[in-house]
Amino acid sequence: MAESKGKIVIALGGNALQSGKGPATAEAQLEVVKNTCKRVAEISGMGYEIAVVHGNGPQVGRIVMASEAAKDVTPSMPFDVCGAMSQGYIGYHIQQCLRYALNMQNRHVPVVTVATQVVVDENDPAFQNPTKPIGPFYTEEEAKELEKEKGWTMKEDAGRGWRRVVASPKPVRIVEIDSVKQLWEDNIVITCGGGGIPVLERMDGHMDGVAAVIDKDFAAELLAEQVKADMLMILTEVEKVSLNFNKPDQQDLDHMTLLEGVKYIEEGQFPAGSMLPKVEAAMKFVRQFPSKKAIITSLDKAVDALEGKTGTVITFN
Repeated sequence: MAESKGKIVIALGGNALQSGKGPATAEAQLEVVKNTCKRVAEISGMGYEIAVVHGNGPQVGRIVMASEAAKDVTPSMPFDVCGAMSQGYIGYHIQQCLRYALNMQNRHVPVVTVATQVVVDENDPAFQNPTKPIGPFYTEEEAKELEKEKGWTMKEDAGRGWRRVVASPKPVRIVEIDSVKQLWEDNIVITCGGGGIPVLERMDGHMDGVAAVIDKDFAAELLAEQVKADMLMILTEVEKVSLNFNKPDQQDLDHMTLLEGVKYIEEGQFPAGSMLPKVEAAMKFVRQFPSKKAIITSLDKAVDALEGKTGTVITFN
């Protein structure tokens, strides 16, 4: 076996799984994933050992909607179970496409998906202020009834109706991390899908699923820490992190240090729902491993970024 160039944890954004322009069908997703996996296979072919973490925002939302729509026929599923369902079918699609892409390179590397639980802290402040909307829109009357009947937190969503919102706590521990480490040597592992299935760990060791969404970038960072990866690579829709994004004076960043990142965050440069968690996750990784780096770039430019041609590189200093 050729010598490894190092370990990379790759976090795939929503555009790597689903096109915003295409239909939200399993078939359409599979076509997008095929292209995504060609890029991931190229990185593997460069000699890197990789693990893949993916988002599940639209997918888990649709699973919840389907479950709620069919509740008069079959019992609706709890949110943590819907998250597990999304891990399974997205992982299945990535396994299919990535194995094929690797085979086309005459590289027969096993690809495996691990249903991954991630422990969160019951006292995380995020539980006091749920912000992540999931599922369908409801009228105010329906929302109040659901709050009473199911204990959901419902919020009005920009004049479009009422939606259920759940917390987005930080990941604390990956339950299956030992299994991931054992699989790493000989497999490409797909893990922490959708940020992981959020669970609360009880005193007796029992795990209780909880209705929450863990940001996949923070989960990928925690994974990178725990496997002692050489690099965290966060793939998104843009080639580089930018200051003054979408303004006439937009400035694309080739490089960012921790101190610069703190300054830009204080200036409000990165939107909370998009670039901020990516930058924060990248900064957390290099804070833990000052000699290592994180890269934020687009899926199509991933190989170029690894060759030092593009992307935003985040380092300790």
